[in-house]
This record gives sequence, structure tokens and C-alpha cells, in this order.
Amino acid sequence: MKKCLVILAALSLAAGCSRQLPLVYDQENTAPAASPAMPALEELPVVETLPDPLTFADGSKVKSFSQWEKRRAEIIAMLEHYEIGVKPATPRECVSAELRHGEPVIPEEFAPFMRNMPIAKDTIVVKVTVDGRSIEIACPVIYPEGDGPFPAIIGIGFSAGAGSLPAKIFTDRKIAMIGFPFAQVMAHQQKRGQEPINVLYPELQEMGAYAAWPWGVSRVIDALEILGDKSRIDLGHLAISGCSFAGKMALFAGALDERIALTIAQEPGGGGAATWRVSETLGNVETLGRTDYHWFKESMRQFSDDVPRLPIDHHELCALVAPRALLVFGNPDYEWLADESGYVSCFAARKVWERFGIEDRMGWSFMDGHGHCQLPESQWPELEAFVDKFMLGKEVDTEVRKAPMFTDVDAGKWINW
Repeated sequence: MKKCLVILAALSLAAGCSRQLPLVYDQENTAPAASPAMPALEELPVVETLPDPLTFADGSKVKSFSQWEKRRAEIIAMLEHYEIGVKPATPRECVSAELRHGEPVIPEEFAPFMRNMPIAKDTIVVKVTVDGRSIEIACPVIYPEGDGPFPAIIGIGFSAGAGSLPAKIFTDRKIAMIGFPFAQVMAHQQKRGQEPINVLYPELQEMGAYAAWPWGVSRVIDALEILGDKSRIDLGHLAISGCSFAGKMALFAGALDERIALTIAQEPGGGGAATWRVSETLGNVETLGRTDYHWFKESMRQFSDDVPRLPIDHHELCALVAPRALLVFGNPDYEWLADESGYVSCFAARKVWERFGIEDRMGWSFMDGHGHCQLPESQWPELEAFVDKFMLGKEVDTEVRKAPMFTDVDAGKWINW
């Protein structure tokens, strides 16, 4: 009887939450910063299975959504400490914005990111000044016809597009597309302490790119807020997308900024959606020891032979997006992406959305038979559903859990919570 009452209470909580939980926020982070204990490697316990995202570092359980917000802040603190470094907190008064008309000048190194993309006619210029030192981020933007405001997707790369996603899906729906020129914040292969962001924060030399790039995305959103009506962007319906290393970037950006309503991580692989623990059991995949350390703190290498001591894992990175929407695409043809690990991670992360009765906000689609970062038309319906629901507010079915090649994978064995 007691067990039944607990189950009924949980179901009641989930049903109530699903009617009330916001789809997006108007703040970068809604919960105050957390300061959990950060033990050294030798003091950390060995945890072979995936850590419970709904258990605080002190062992207490998350019992309400307000507690999840605090736990979310705790996960972010540990992610920054052990993996990526601090994402700087930049006061709004340090940011200014300008909307310039006319085609932007596109550097040659961004040509690979411009495949089949329309040419931008406007540029949002973000200027960030800290202690008298400044950098600019110039983001090309393509507007639909009309006055707006328009939902918008931030696509990783210089060109104003939808990352590696088919631009047609967004242009047909009158969704604006904003390019994020990540190299104006930090290069793909950074030289520590010598990147544009280090002009502002010279002390953050150990920062990984996955702290720096999301910082840049957040400053772009600041700029949209500063421009207000001039931006012609509907700030309540922002999405972000990217593929491969940019898929990881999109995932980190969506996880660390609650103003992003929809995060689309396309083939993010190891260091993205895939969990470090599961990846260790697979073949020639991107593991914690094999990842590109330009993107992470060098000190994360200490876990290369001790992955089970890492107090967090990337199903929790995915879960940081909750209660907002997350869609993960995979491509199992590419072994390096560790998509079996990505599938297990999605399965585990979704438990957080399920806990609050909003599981329709998180989905995944793993499909083989196509090139890397080339979304096949067979996966367009999943993308269209999430775009229609979370960018346009339509009532459509977003129950998306497709991974036919992993039917026999026992994801549950990684979860003991």
C-alpha cells in the first residue's frame, strides 16, 4: 500500500508539473550558483554505472522541480570544475549591440560551413567590453519576409544558416537564421591564453572551448535582448543547432543558457551526448582519453584511466536542458561517434523529463545510411515535429525515440537509480 501511494504521488507530481513547467526562460540561468564539494581524483568514489542526475552531491534526492533547478546548478558547477572550465559571468552593462545592413564579409576559413546556405543581408554585431578591453562577434542573419518578430535558430558557423540542418525546413516556416562565428570567440584548435575571449579574460587560460563557445552564444542572445524590437527576433522561441564538434557546441550552449527553447544536437559523438563511461566499453570511439583537449580542460586527462571516478557524465549534460526541449540525432555508420553510448545517454537523460511528466520535450533519432552531418530526408519528420512544436507552438506529436540498431542494447544496466 505504501509503495502504491508513493507511485501515485509521483504520478500526480508529474501530471501537475507538465501543465506548469515553462518551455523557456528569460534568464541565462534561473538558479543561483552552486558550490558542491569538489574532491580530488583520489578522493572520489568509483561509480561504474551512470550517476543519478536526480541525486545531489551530498546524497539527498531531488523531490521537487524547484530542487531540480538547484541540482542543475550543481551539475553545471561540477561540469565546469572537472571538464570545461568556468563560463564567465558577464554583466549586461559589458555588452552592446548593433544591427548592420548589407552582406557581411565571409572569411575563407568558413567556406566549409556554407554548404547550400543562403547569403545573409544583415549582421548583428555584439561588442563585449571588460576592464576597457573589447572584442566583437559579428553574426550574419537571414530574415524571412515580413515584419516579425520571427522565431530564430542559431546555426554554428559563420554563414547564417541552420548549422548542418536543411535550411529549407526553416525558410519554409519563416524562421530567421543566425550564424554563430565561433572562431571570433575561440579557434577550433585553440592556443591557450591567446584567443579572442582571453583578451577579456586573460586569467582563464585553462578554459576549454566548450566553456568559451557557449559564453559567446549567450552574449549573442544578450545582444538580441538589447536590440529589442529592432532585432525582429522572437526571444521566446530561440533554437540552436550544430553537427559533430559543433553538435557538442550546440548541446553545451543549450545546456548552459536557459533562454534557448530548443537544442538540436546533430551527431555530437563523444564529449557531446555520449557518456564517457559507456564509451569506454566500445571500440575505436571518442573516449575521454582520446577526445580533443583543445575543447576541454587539460586537467580532465587525469580521468583517462579512471573514468568511473568522474562524478558526473554526459547524460547529465543532456539533462541540463530540462525542462526545455532537446532533440539528438545520431549516425551509427561512423564508429568514432560512439552512438551506442549516445543512445544509452539519451535513454538515461530522458528520465529527468519523465520525472516531471514532460518526456515529449526530449527525443532522439539514430539513423544510418547517410553521410556525416548530412541529415537524410528520412529524419526530417523528427526535426519538423520539434521545430513545429517548440519554435512555432503547434500541437504536434514529439514522441521521438528511434534507434532500431540498438534494440538489443540493455541501457537499463547502466542505471541503478
